[in-house]
This record gives sequence, structure tokens and C-alpha cells, in this order.
Amino acid sequence: MRQRRSRPGITEALWGQSIGGCYGYSYAMGGWAGSHAPYIRVPYADQGAFAIPDGVSDERALFASDSAPTGWTGAHQAEVRPGDVVAVWGAGGVGQMAARAAMLMGAERVVVIDRYDNRLDQVRRHIGADTLDYEEVDVPAELREITGGRGPDVCIEAVGTEAHTPGPQYLYDQVTQQMRLQTDRPTAVREAICACRKGGTVFTLGVFAGLVDEFPLGAVMNKALTLRGAQQHGRRYIPEILDRMSRDEVETEHLATHVMPLDDGPRGYRMFEEKEDGCVRAVFRPGA
Repeated sequence: MRQRRSRPGITEALWGQSIGGCYGYSYAMGGWAGSHAPYIRVPYADQGAFAIPDGVSDERALFASDSAPTGWTGAHQAEVRPGDVVAVWGAGGVGQMAARAAMLMGAERVVVIDRYDNRLDQVRRHIGADTLDYEEVDVPAELREITGGRGPDVCIEAVGTEAHTPGPQYLYDQVTQQMRLQTDRPTAVREAICACRKGGTVFTLGVFAGLVDEFPLGAVMNKALTLRGAQQHGRRYIPEILDRMSRDEVETEHLATHVMPLDDGPRGYRMFEEKEDGCVRAVFRPGA
């Protein structure tokens, strides 16, 4: 993050304060061009660059820059404890890494929720967590059944503004977005709040930018929930993740479902956005 060189006007209006900028994120986060090039200049590299341990492949280390530290941020700052039951909404790269972090922190059971079979299969095969298909089951009811009626101790939302759900709430969110009555679609956050046990923690890792409607603030207050959110704290978690990768405690190669030359970047982003051909992450190789 680059605090002093971001565009403060937008974020101050939206969020009350300016925050740091970063490469390739958005105009609000600094407007800096992305890092898709054979070479880039890394500012403050004495603070933000980390040595990759011997034996850690490029394909594995790549995910120590984003998906893994983001997932770690959610599990660690949600204060997952040994014996906890943790539910994670979203089986993409971030959700899978949040689930893996929770398991390594001692969670008794981790359940990942999504609707894409290939992603849920990755969770079972590579992460070792349980899964729920939200198009097949009533997720809050199923989580209550799993936890003896209490609900999960920690609920981590790793979906963001593109959340989808069966039923009228999804249509309502689409209409209010089109009418500019809200900017984001907090479907998964709502469900996480309703599913979480009394006194539990809900942590949002999914990307949100502005305003949401139909937010169950009453449930947050009356259930005494802790509600937190973050992007990631790379400097805090990347060294630990690289160390765990070197000991094979964290494996990420399976997330790179599609590898292509940098010139195919637009196609890769389209595949990622539309989840075409089961794309979880498209990896670009300059010069390939």
C-alpha cells in the first residue's frame, strides 16, 4: 500500500479517510497501472519484497503475494481459535486460503460454501475442508445442524459485491444496483451474519466499494457479533506463508487452473470474470 501517493478525494468521500494505494487495483486506490509487464519498479522494496525460500516453486510462491495473505488476514484477524467451527463463503483463491489458514490455526471444522462444483472439489481435495453447495441446501440451517444449533464461531466472507443467491433477495439487489440505490451486493455478508453464533465473529474479505441496502445491523447488535473487514496485511503474513510453503503446509499450485502468455491477458481476465472453463486463477508468463 502507498499511503502518500493515493487519490484521497474519492476515498475520503466514500469512507471518511484516505487509505493506501496499490498497483493495478482501482482509481480510488491510487490509480496506479498494474504489474502485468516483464519488469516493474517496486517502490519501498526494502519493506515490501520478500525472499522466496529454496525449494518453493514460482507457481506456489505466486499466491503468497495475494490470495494467501488475504485469506490469512481474515482467519488471523477474526481470531480463529483451536476448536472453533469456521464457515467460509466463497471457494475461490482467497476463500480456499482462508480455510487453510483456519485449519492450521486449529479450527475443529471448516466448511466452505459455494456453488461451483470444480471449486468445491478443489476445497475437498487440496484444502481438506468440508463443503456446502448453497444451491442445494439451506446454508444457515445446515450450519446450525453441523454445530448443534449454535452456528459457526467464525464466519469469513470471501465473495464480495458479486455475490449471488437463489431467491428474491438477489433480484432485489440487482434492481437497487441498477437504480443506484446501492453500489454493492452484500448477499453473502447477510447470510454470514444470520448464520453466525451469538457472540461470534464475522469477517469480510470480499471486495466492497460503497453502499449496501438491507443490511442486518440489528442482528449484529442483538447477537453481540464482532464485525470486521480488511484487504490484506502482506508484510505481516507473507513471511509466515512462505515459510509454511517451504514445509508443504500450504499448497497453491492447484489454483493456477489456466496458464498463458502475457499477450493473452485480456482473454485470461475474461475467463476469470466469467469463470469460463472452470477458471479459478489465470497465470500469465511474460515471454512464454
